[in-house]
Amino acid sequence: MKIETKAVHLGDRKADPDAPGAFIPVTTPIYTAASYIYDSMAKLDRVLGHEEEGYCYSRYDNPTNAALEELMTALEGGHGALACSSGMTAMHIAVLAALTDRRKSVLAASALYGATTSLLTKVLEPIGIETNFVDICDLDQVRQKIADLKPGCVLMETISNPLLRVGAVDRIAELARAAGAALLVDNTFATPLLVRPLELGAHLSVHSATKFLAGHGDVLGGVIIADQEHADRIRTLCRTLGPVLGPFESYLTMRGIKTFALRQERQCSNACRIAAWLSSHPRVSRVHYLADPTHPDAAVIRRLLPEGLYGAVVSFELKDGRKENVFEFMDRLKLVVRATSLGDVHSLMLYPAISSHRDVAPKQRERLGIHEGLVRLCAGIEAVEDIIADLDQALA
Repeated sequence: MKIETKAVHLGDRKADPDAPGAFIPVTTPIYTAASYIYDSMAKLDRVLGHEEEGYCYSRYDNPTNAALEELMTALEGGHGALACSSGMTAMHIAVLAALTDRRKSVLAASALYGATTSLLTKVLEPIGIETNFVDICDLDQVRQKIADLKPGCVLMETISNPLLRVGAVDRIAELARAAGAALLVDNTFATPLLVRPLELGAHLSVHSATKFLAGHGDVLGGVIIADQEHADRIRTLCRTLGPVLGPFESYLTMRGIKTFALRQERQCSNACRIAAWLSSHPRVSRVHYLADPTHPDAAVIRRLLPEGLYGAVVSFELKDGRKENVFEFMDRLKLVVRATSLGDVHSLMLYPAISSHRDVAPKQRERLGIHEGLVRLCAGIEAVEDIIADLDQALA
């Protein structure tokens, strides 16, 4: 079954044996109950003891969440999944799961979402989890760092935020596994339509479900998909820490996923045309997009991504790239929405220096290539001519 079909059908239409007439709803209902009861204490005892399948308390499990988790497990080719209250909660739980029985050390890509860097350096380091950074696109450097530092976890993004670098997930997975480390991949920008990290050897894949999966700007959530080794670990951490996604948000995320492949295809197509148009604009000094044949990771992109699907995100730099000029340009936008997210049906533009990477020191941003004139655009599903017309008038 192809991923487009899985997205539409899996997780739904489960029979409730206790329902009158044993009807089957065509979509998963929203189960708001905090706890569940059974005809006998003996059955409840078996459910609580994991001797029999069932639900007892929504911090442990919930039928709506379970449907979303089943769907995401199938889309990513995993062994189990956990729906979390945000993408950052999912990242936190995934790092803890990766390090449960490994050395408390993370080797992270130097190019990461700003909040992920803050999680590593401001939350985990103070409690004894060491973090080191590496150019994840330099395989020789990754190999050497793994050998020298012996990390318990290697952390990377499939497509980095916001400069769109692509590391060789499959090769890095081989290096991590050979060293006994877990590979954790943030797959938010790629989605399962473009890349499925677990199929390439990763142990854990994380998504901000807020973005392309839910896709309509009305859900805050995250998902972890785990291999067999880590599936029970994320569930154990969930039962103790309670990072669960609400059932209504799970329902909306499932509803969004049914069309995510269609949306992603349109968004990738729009982004490709926008990137080509921007590349010749006199006010734009540089365009970052995966379809560019001169992209520094072009060989990896051709090997790992489907032809024609290069993601929905385009980052570009203004020639007169001072903060006030960026503000002036963005204030003139009429169609493209100025907001701190991506993956919605409408096009979104973000200024990394004041949002996604605000907590990264200015000198560090410059070293990473996140210059003052850089903006990040995520193409929506609008007519691409209208998106380009809005950019054109704002750049005038």
